[in-house]
Amino acid sequence: MVPKKIPLDTKALARELRSGSRAALARAITLIESRRADHQASARELVQALLPATGKAVRVGITGSPGVGKSTTIDALGMYLIGQGHKVAVLAVDPSSARTGGSILGDKTRMAQLAVSDRAFIRPSPSSGTLGGVAAKTREAMLLCEAAGFDVVLVETVGIGQSETAVYDMTDFFLALMLPGAGDELQGIKKGLVELADMIAINKADGDNIKRATMAAAEYRSALHILTPRSEHWHPPVVTYSALTGSGIAELWQKVLDHRTAMNASGEFAARRREQQVKWMWSMLEGRMMARLRSDATIRAKVRKTEAEVADGRMTPAVAAEQIAEWLR
Repeated sequence: MVPKKIPLDTKALARELRSGSRAALARAITLIESRRADHQASARELVQALLPATGKAVRVGITGSPGVGKSTTIDALGMYLIGQGHKVAVLAVDPSSARTGGSILGDKTRMAQLAVSDRAFIRPSPSSGTLGGVAAKTREAMLLCEAAGFDVVLVETVGIGQSETAVYDMTDFFLALMLPGAGDELQGIKKGLVELADMIAINKADGDNIKRATMAAAEYRSALHILTPRSEHWHPPVVTYSALTGSGIAELWQKVLDHRTAMNASGEFAARRREQQVKWMWSMLEGRMMARLRSDATIRAKVRKTEAEVADGRMTPAVAAEQIAEWLR
């Protein structure tokens, strides 16, 4: 006998989550990550119910190449913010998580202080296997964290390709972490990343590295002068800091607050939030369409046949795409 499914009480879960229950928050994020149709329906209902309690947190995207010290930086920044009275949530956007389990799973052990703080919440991205799926679930997780009372949300990206754009599209401030003395600093700049960044921060400015960090910062400042700033109301600063010693962390956070003040004064903050909502809608729509392609056995069989025809050169990708779009109507 198949056990009867017990309907989920989303109202009770919402009440628990709003009261600050970390267990309820974890259950809610697990719910939005589920691919079951009934779970997805409950998740939509839950997020909609919690929407009035969201939107008040400072959302900061953090990127940087492996070895730059993202985990140590998040740990140091998070503990500084907790010391200032904030509650900090850390989420990850990692399109490779389906294969690797997500970088933050390992990073959680390196965020030694945050991992044991009851004023912090650390969560890896779901293993959706596609960037769109990961980003959509991370957006929802961010709203759940805000509803649970976390007033600072740090969203980490692995720092490769489209994951940077995905994080930029869901945060208020995009921070790029760099290393000092890694050869020619100008060659280390990824133009696309620098154009997205609201600030560049040079880590490991301690001990013998201080001089190299200062020189690297000067190189990046020169490079930024060549580029047109994304906003006429904010010119991305370049700062140095040490995640290891905590030096410069307070100044780094002050820049985030200065940016928020400038964007609020110009009206750009509200405009960016509105734009993010629309992009989220399209991301969710794309996800729903892909989910239907995966779940409908008849369409899936047709798609496999079409893929084979495209691979063999018997059908153009354009004709194939049009055909698949017709099946989804």
